[in-house]
Amino acid sequence: MLRSLFQDVHVQSLMLAERSCVYNMLINLMETREAELKGLGADFVFGFVQSMDGERDPRNLLLAFQIAKNIIHRGYDLGKFTEELFEVTSCYFPIDFSPPPNDPHGITKEELIEALRAVLTGTPKFAEFLLPLIIEKLDSDIQSAKLDSLQTLTACVSQYEHKDLAEFLEGLWTSLRREVFQTSSERIESAGLTALTALTSCLSRSVLNSDSEDSLSTFLDLVLKDCKHHLCEPDLKLVWPSAKLLQAACSGSNRASHIVTAAVMPSLIEQYSSRTQCSHRRTLLEVVLRFIQSVKTSQSSENVEESVFLAFRQSLCSMVFSALSETNSSLQITATSMLTPLAQQTGLLLASDIELAVDHLNRILLTEEDDRVSLAVVESAGTLAELYPEAFITQLIPRLKKEMFSEPMDQDNNREASEEHSHHAVRQRCLSALAAVSTQPSVVRESTPVLLEVLSSAHTGSVGFSVEEVVLACRSLQRIAEQVQDTEETGRCFHELIIPRLLSLALQAALQSEGSSSRRSPLVEEVVLSAMVPVISTSCSMLQPMLAGQTASRAVSLFLNGDVSFLPDNSFPSHIQLLKKQQGDSWSQSQMVCLLMGCVCSLPRSVEVPQMDQLLSQLEEMSCTCSHPLSYTSAAKCFAGLVNKRPQGDSLDSLIQRTMKRVCRELDSASSPVRTQAFTLMIWVAKALLLRYHPLSTALTDKLFSLLDDADLGAMAADGFSLLMSDSADVLNRGCHADVRIMYRQRFFSENSAKLVQGFNAAPKEKKPNYLKALSNIVNKLPKQVQITELPALLSLLLEALSCPDQGVQLSTLSCLEPVLIDPPSALIQQLEALVGRLLALISSPAMSVKIASLRCIHALSRFPAHEILPFRARVLRALARPLDDKKRLVRSEAVQARGEWFLLGSPGGR
Repeated sequence: MLRSLFQDVHVQSLMLAERSCVYNMLINLMETREAELKGLGADFVFGFVQSMDGERDPRNLLLAFQIAKNIIHRGYDLGKFTEELFEVTSCYFPIDFSPPPNDPHGITKEELIEALRAVLTGTPKFAEFLLPLIIEKLDSDIQSAKLDSLQTLTACVSQYEHKDLAEFLEGLWTSLRREVFQTSSERIESAGLTALTALTSCLSRSVLNSDSEDSLSTFLDLVLKDCKHHLCEPDLKLVWPSAKLLQAACSGSNRASHIVTAAVMPSLIEQYSSRTQCSHRRTLLEVVLRFIQSVKTSQSSENVEESVFLAFRQSLCSMVFSALSETNSSLQITATSMLTPLAQQTGLLLASDIELAVDHLNRILLTEEDDRVSLAVVESAGTLAELYPEAFITQLIPRLKKEMFSEPMDQDNNREASEEHSHHAVRQRCLSALAAVSTQPSVVRESTPVLLEVLSSAHTGSVGFSVEEVVLACRSLQRIAEQVQDTEETGRCFHELIIPRLLSLALQAALQSEGSSSRRSPLVEEVVLSAMVPVISTSCSMLQPMLAGQTASRAVSLFLNGDVSFLPDNSFPSHIQLLKKQQGDSWSQSQMVCLLMGCVCSLPRSVEVPQMDQLLSQLEEMSCTCSHPLSYTSAAKCFAGLVNKRPQGDSLDSLIQRTMKRVCRELDSASSPVRTQAFTLMIWVAKALLLRYHPLSTALTDKLFSLLDDADLGAMAADGFSLLMSDSADVLNRGCHADVRIMYRQRFFSENSAKLVQGFNAAPKEKKPNYLKALSNIVNKLPKQVQITELPALLSLLLEALSCPDQGVQLSTLSCLEPVLIDPPSALIQQLEALVGRLLALISSPAMSVKIASLRCIHALSRFPAHEILPFRARVLRALARPLDDKKRLVRSEAVQARGEWFLLGSPGGR
């Protein structure tokens, strides 16, 4: 059958479908009759070559490339037709194909490139033909051809041996060097360096005999000859491409890195010590840093233990430490970033070097005011502390502690403010550094007591810490909770030490503020308590089940029963009732409920919270009666967080119905003094139920809709929709193990958008803005794809929203409209008159963000069908003249782009 096909049929004279039939027939035979095909020997290859020669259709080329790939990869006999098979396929290299617009076949240029590359790089037998072709194509001016050639070279050398490359090494090196030295694109430079690494790696695989030439040494001699001397010219621009080429060669193999580093390191070290200009020294240091990083790559791939830099250990250390001693910030930053790769290679830093490094980091941290330097130091300290925790425990933490607890020296009045500011900046850096180095349990045990002592000293006033510094200490504790591994040891540290200490300090501060003391502790400030919450919730969310259960039990017994037995510094009165209404509504104790929320609302759902019914009852009471905003809001959030995780059933349903009854009673009474509190509880419970698709959530959200008409609560109800649709940071999120179902926003929108439209149409004029704000808050939080499909139905409301005086409503409505205008539905085109009028009015808005958003929408309108928008051209151009003179550059820029597109409408060269 095949002989008949190959002899009697001239495949390329057939129509496209028949040619496709031939290729599919060959593919099927290769799958089912491989032994017989291989029995034909090289005749089969010759027949296929004749059939494919001259094929032009991309669909058929994909099939032909698949056959050629099978011939090569499955071991068919190529015989004397190796060159013919290469010629018939390589004539398409590099692929230059652009699919037509709306191509129904969906064939991409990338598909063809990959298919052809698999053929060309599939056998070392093609090396003698492919490598000259690649060298030739690298001379091309077409960027895509260069890129394809470099990527093909990288792919083929992974299949080749050194003998396949030997005669082409010089030509390949010349081409690669040119692409990096004279690069016009980052992608091509990167592909050239990758190809060089692959080439070096291939040559490194050669086994040396006594009589054979060492291809790797020969090749690296070429590289060194052309690049090494440029490293001695740190003020000229060729230093970087030369360094990159040498580093790419280094990454190829451990043997290559030995050869290159032995050749270049002595020169770089000598240069560094002889140069005096900081810019030169920084360049040389950066070059050395890149060498260390590239050698690390080759070592880790070959599991080599001993570093190639061992011979230069002392010189490298003195380079780094001398740079750290400089006052030049760029030099310090480079030296700081060099410490990590040095520390990661075995034997390059001795114990004494680590001590010296920590000393330098300490000194810079305490004295350097450049933010970039201190950021680099904190980052470096974090990675080094993971490798050498002991040095940081003994050296860094005590020094930072001493510095933080020292008071700024009294100066004369003129200098006092700047001294104060400088001391605050040092404390800020110390707090960041303490968090950064705390990744190992041993370091956490030493660093966290220092941070807790900051809170304690601020509370007692023994050391003057500002509220901002106390908040930063809490943030550092939170960062430690986020980054420490979830081990029993660190979990126990938070459970036994940190959480009890935070609760104890907050309670002491609350009791003290109610006493006769004239000084108010910073720990009663809302901003400090709010910073404590994520420390507790982050650590509780990661606790092992047993510790989590104990923490829940302790927290509940403290807040419900006044059990202070587990708290340190236990000198509290015995009658504490934190969830009961205090005499005179003492907010300093009641606001501590936010810490209870942190403890119990972030626990895994499997952990049982004790005394649940009593706890929920007290939280409901507090949220409906307390007058302090942080107290009643935190109580409502805590109640909602617990309700969200409660198992489905009658018990939960009756609890929700009881709460709804109480909330509605307060909301329906216009004279009730606690309407805001009741509303806050309702909105958080509605969110808790909405997230888990509980059927009773509808009753609560319906109540929310009805409040849009309320004289006092209407605006708050409109904002409430934003809370329903947003992710909450401290409760009711997946990090806190809340029950959050996917696509709850889309579901809420589809169930309630009609209610919103009906309510808007029925509302009196003065209440309509509340509905528009609610709509804007809901739609703005939907995924863009959902917005595009749903907005046509809400178009009249959105157009109304553009006329709403509230700038927040205007902005969120514009951001909803913009993606829809790119592919406008017919409903939008019918409303063009109203849309253009409202958008042009917003160009004069006092808010810059509204101006920019409206100009973007007007720009998008220019892409509508020309016959629909031409009648508006003159009017739009007149209106767009004004923002061209706006005092804000961003507004002018948007106006220029939009006006340019509208000018081109209807012109012969335009659309």
